[in-house]
Amino acid sequence: MRFLRFPTENRRTWIAAAALAVVAIIVVGVAIYEVTKPKNVSNPNIAFVNTSTDTTSTSTKTATPKALHNFVWALYGLNDQRTRDFQGPADLKPPFKVGWSLGGNAPVEFPPVVDGNALYFMDDNSTVNKVNAKTGKRYWRTRVGMLSAATPALDVKDKLLFVPILSTTGDSIGSVNGEFVAMSMKKGTIKWKFPVPSGTESSPIVWGNNVYFGDQGGTVYDLNVNTGKVVWSFPTGGAEKGGPTLDHGVLFFGNYAGQLFAVNATTGKEIWESNVSGGTIYASPTVAFDRVYVGSTNGFFYSFSEKTGALAWSINTGRYVYSSAAAVPNVPGLGPTIFFGSYNGTAYAVNAQNGNVDWTHSIGDSISGAASIVNNVVYFSGVYHGITQGLNLTNGDVVFHFSDGAYTATIATPRAVYLCGHYRLYELLPEH
Repeated sequence: MRFLRFPTENRRTWIAAAALAVVAIIVVGVAIYEVTKPKNVSNPNIAFVNTSTDTTSTSTKTATPKALHNFVWALYGLNDQRTRDFQGPADLKPPFKVGWSLGGNAPVEFPPVVDGNALYFMDDNSTVNKVNAKTGKRYWRTRVGMLSAATPALDVKDKLLFVPILSTTGDSIGSVNGEFVAMSMKKGTIKWKFPVPSGTESSPIVWGNNVYFGDQGGTVYDLNVNTGKVVWSFPTGGAEKGGPTLDHGVLFFGNYAGQLFAVNATTGKEIWESNVSGGTIYASPTVAFDRVYVGSTNGFFYSFSEKTGALAWSINTGRYVYSSAAAVPNVPGLGPTIFFGSYNGTAYAVNAQNGNVDWTHSIGDSISGAASIVNNVVYFSGVYHGITQGLNLTNGDVVFHFSDGAYTATIATPRAVYLCGHYRLYELLPEH
């Protein structure tokens, strides 16, 4: 596992000097932003931890890109902390050309996972696909239910793919009678099923011999990866929509009652609980810099202490924040930065320490899905108008525009970017 910690003081000094050469931050002065202009509320009693030792092991950046056949993007958010920051070969950046595309009859709401040359994704009608990452050719396709809204997770050690299903009996919003299914990565056959009467859209996470997810009834489960037997369960009192996030043996997850929990991943015992006022938590939390970052339907985006759950700061966007955040340890000129989007149509780059807004950009459409970063470009999709934009991390300038998209935008391997359109999955290759 990789953990983001704050950079050393001399690194921050260098950044401060470099900031003098950065062009003034461009803020899009559209009317909707003026109405929903963010206001920061900080708590000076919450320390922003700067762990200055072992900076190599605490960064999500890959110094030497892995060969594709060894490359693994095993879960939603890239790593256990779900920081969504992938750094690959220098040429993996816009402009792009489409290599292949693959579609179906249902929306592709959540991004794929990758093991070497194999790419796995699921559309909203619970059809799971295994695809050649280079050619787009299907190895197999298996329908395991009627309704889904999550990214599967890979257990490469045991060659298993874990699939959350909202409903096995209905294909409309509100349908229940779901399952949690373990499938063979090689053949797509079902190894075991775990009944989830309320349904689940929680993107799972695998740790050792355990797989964790939540359900709409408000329970988080720890199942044995090989048998599907319950190791422990944790009732929260509100629907669990997002996937749990893991750091240092602790799980973090929010619910539709507006609660945020930290739970021991081994025992299922609660460590702390915090609350957001007047809203629900849909997104999977992001853990970085000894903080837990998460948005709420009350319009606020929050930073909590990872150790105690105390509120460090919050930002009011004025509209739903469904978007999970991306975390980058050292943006040139900005330092440690958090990126997220709001239903107000605005993408935000925020100082991870104090919540000050470094830049904003209006993409012209509501942002529902998570921010994702590939080689210093942060990607967002608009949920209604079918667009995806890539923005420069430093200043928010548009460096990429694509006429498809809806939910979570992109993932990547060392050779290609994979973009989720509304109904199609695209392979994007550097133009040259």
